[in-house]
Amino acid sequence: MPIENRKKHREAALKAWETIKNKKREKAARNTKKLTSLIAPYRIQKVKHPEMTVSREGEPIWKGNRIVVPFHKTPSTIACGKFWELRWAYGCPLDCSYCYLRGATKGRMKPQYVKTAYVLEALDEAFCKICEPTIFNAGELSDALMNPFLMAEIVKKFGNQHKHKIYLLTKFGVKNVQFLLDNLNKQVICAWSINAFPVAKLWEKSAPSPDERIEAASQVSKKGYDTRVRIDPIFPIAGWKTHYNNLVRQIMSSFRPDRIILGTPRGLWKTIKYAEKSGVDMSWTQFFREDSGWGKKLAFRQREEIYRFLYDRLDSMGYPLSQVSICKETSDMWKALGLPFTPGLCNCYGSKAFYSNKSK
Repeated sequence: MPIENRKKHREAALKAWETIKNKKREKAARNTKKLTSLIAPYRIQKVKHPEMTVSREGEPIWKGNRIVVPFHKTPSTIACGKFWELRWAYGCPLDCSYCYLRGATKGRMKPQYVKTAYVLEALDEAFCKICEPTIFNAGELSDALMNPFLMAEIVKKFGNQHKHKIYLLTKFGVKNVQFLLDNLNKQVICAWSINAFPVAKLWEKSAPSPDERIEAASQVSKKGYDTRVRIDPIFPIAGWKTHYNNLVRQIMSSFRPDRIILGTPRGLWKTIKYAEKSGVDMSWTQFFREDSGWGKKLAFRQREEIYRFLYDRLDSMGYPLSQVSICKETSDMWKALGLPFTPGLCNCYGSKAFYSNKSK
């Protein structure tokens, strides 16, 4: 097909994507209040991750304060560890079919927010009681940029000190990053969850397109932010190698991520239960072949093939493999890939991930 025709087809596909996305957002907005819903801190404390089953030995010195909470109950077979959540909100308007928040919120995906004054007070206490430089993940129970107005105030708090950082994990596009572009804040780590175009079209229908996410990430990276990419969950759809190779090439041609996180689908039983109840497309569950401490997974060898393929692609593009990690994977997988890991240490939001080339 001539280049000009391919360009026209792509433009038509993007236009169709925008139409579908707008219709989904209009549908989601019906019967919702215009005023922001607020949730009391004691209620957000009760939100439990569906995968919280087994506690590792040893409790953190400080147990948190309902809003700043340690996640330290990773199953022992998973090579991940403790990290700190910033529970400024929960829920997400993007409504991705596979989203594990469906289990954490028992299907209540409509965003709810903690009053910002309470969040700032909780951070004051956390800054005093957590001695080591720490990443606070604001995108664990919500999309970190789903309400830029509220997040701007929280980000300012981090800019007033030089020890801790906030981690903004998102699927939103350029419309939600202006407050970051207005003033560079070195205590902010920006991270985008970006999937291959066909996967996003199937199961991320209300989210900005991968192109929009890449553009937003590129803009904040050029501004000087530590900017990371999460390619997760990687689905082995037909032609997956081509699709994910194209995605990686597009990212690398737009900007160079400071770190990259890879992951494959996880099917926690609560996620599947509430996804079915919500009536979303459940075809994303067709790939599961085995159980793990983190729910259902693809077959071991298939996951290994996916990771090896993407590590090889990144290596061929000159990307440092020391800046790549895999998330919520078994210790056996890390060993099979020959990757070094420290049991009980979070590879994505822990001390290993604190610094990047921009922050050193």
